[in-house]
Amino acid sequence: VGRGERASSCLLIRASTIGATAKKRLRIMRESNDGFLIAEEDLKLRGSGELLGTRQSGFPDFRLVDLELHDDLLVTASDDARLIIATDAKLESERGKNLRLLLYLFERDAAVQFLKSG
Repeated sequence: VGRGERASSCLLIRASTIGATAKKRLRIMRESNDGFLIAEEDLKLRGSGELLGTRQSGFPDFRLVDLELHDDLLVTASDDARLIIATDAKLESERGKNLRLLLYLFERDAAVQFLKSG
């Protein structure tokens, strides 16, 4: 893989038969050399895993969010979550207690143990 101005090469070897997801990945690799675009498309194919948990791939089971439709709101939510963790990681303030209640209502209260992990 090249860096900066340096030339690079990429040789992909695949099995004689591949699935639909693998075909999509190869198409993306053929059509672009933009690593950010490739990573973004791969994320769409494999899923981001759990935001608060241990699963590193697969599609999160959000109940109210569509990752593509609400991506701008997710940035705002992420910024807000970072602020909460920085200022009230134990969710003890009034707002923190309300957030803890929301986690409970959405059956995500077990995630509180992961808050300090960042």
